[in-house]
Amino acid sequence: MRVVHDVGVIPGMRGLRAVHWLRDDRGTVTAEFAVALPAVILVLMLAVAALQGAALQVRVVDAAAVAARTLARGEAGGDVGGRLHQLLGEYSLGTANEGDFLCATVSAPIRFGAFGSAGFDASARSCALAGGR
Repeated sequence: MRVVHDVGVIPGMRGLRAVHWLRDDRGTVTAEFAVALPAVILVLMLAVAALQGAALQVRVVDAAAVAARTLARGEAGGDVGGRLHQLLGEYSLGTANEGDFLCATVSAPIRFGAFGSAGFDASARSCALAGGR
């Protein structure tokens, strides 16, 4: 009688022997990693985009304060534009007089790396006492 090792019987099918490679689980970790990797990359990209958006929001708040103070002192509009361009690059500026205060609203598009703008803007409003008093 001959004894064969590493060969088992397929459950429910008597007499048929399973081939060794059918029971082998080598490569399953690689396959699971290949399936999970795109999801991990997507989550990392979203996290980086959120950090970029938050950093831009901080810069826009600073830029709105600079614009309000500069305009309230009565400096030329070109000065404000130059300062905002240094801080933000692409931006839009709106101003309003509210009693003794001059308010500036600044917004800038949120860019996601090489993908450009996705239609989201970071915006902030700041007011300063007009006339620099």
